[in-house]
Amino acid sequence: MLIHPMVERLRGLGLAAMADAFTEMQHQSAADDLPREDWLGLMIDREVTARDNARTSRRLRLAKLRQAAAVEDVDLRTPRGLDRGLFQSLTTCRWIREGQHVLISGPTGVGKSWIACALGNKACREGVSVLYRRAPRLFADIATARGEGRLARLMTTLERTRLLIIDDWGPEPLTAEQRRDLLEIVDDRDGKGALLITSQVPIGRWHEIIGDPTLGDAILDRIVHRAHRICWRR
Repeated sequence: MLIHPMVERLRGLGLAAMADAFTEMQHQSAADDLPREDWLGLMIDREVTARDNARTSRRLRLAKLRQAAAVEDVDLRTPRGLDRGLFQSLTTCRWIREGQHVLISGPTGVGKSWIACALGNKACREGVSVLYRRAPRLFADIATARGEGRLARLMTTLERTRLLIIDDWGPEPLTAEQRRDLLEIVDDRDGKGALLITSQVPIGRWHEIIGDPTLGDAILDRIVHRAHRICWRR
């Protein structure tokens, strides 16, 4: 059998994983007894797996998660305010598909960012687009984009991202411009995308961070009433 032309043709078609699988099976005596349909099935499975892995790697790269965390590493045996049933439900990513939100509050250093990144990692593996930003960096990016005439493009990118993680929300009050930007972000995601917000400030004090009663009501009404809450503690 002319192996080399077949392998080269597969690679030329962008089917590198199938080519590798074909080459490997040619050197496995156990594969000689397999029907042609099984050979083809194994090659296709290898190609599908490789492409799925490539897409997941790309989503993880674009997400820019701050920490390499995974939900499989979360210790649910330690009572730290993390409800086992709620967390297991969140790992299914159904809340993202339904346009719900997750709010994680707790003191500094308890692992809020780690949990957020673990859920973001799981979302990437489930085929969901994710973007992680610390709150100060997010608002700085928006201000820079506004100054460079790229604001509409950036806001479109944020809107199209299924899960937006805003880490380290507060405690500094928002400026008038930041309040308007946040309202636009939240409004764009209403019913279409999910938010995951972490903060050391209790949720009951978020009106203080926003700093404007009217905009505070508009923003929090769109977030809090559709959110799962995690009060993380030491």
